[in-house]
Amino acid sequence: MRKNAKLPRVVGSRVRKARKEAGYTQEELADKVGISRVYMGYIEQGRYVPTLTLLEKIARKLKVKLSDIVR
Repeated sequence: MRKNAKLPRVVGSRVRKARKEAGYTQEELADKVGISRVYMGYIEQGRYVPTLTLLEKIARKLKVKLSDIVR
């Protein structure tokens, strides 16, 4: 498997970890960034790759650096 193929799962895992540390449910965070809970779940599972704009919104709401999610 190519290194880039793992990126969605790595990003999703980091989003999930930061969300839990911030004390949000998937639904709460999804509402704050304007997406559905299902889509948030898919991001966390690595099934969908969010846009950079959406990742920036997520990072901002979780009060983490974007680089902490995508490094």
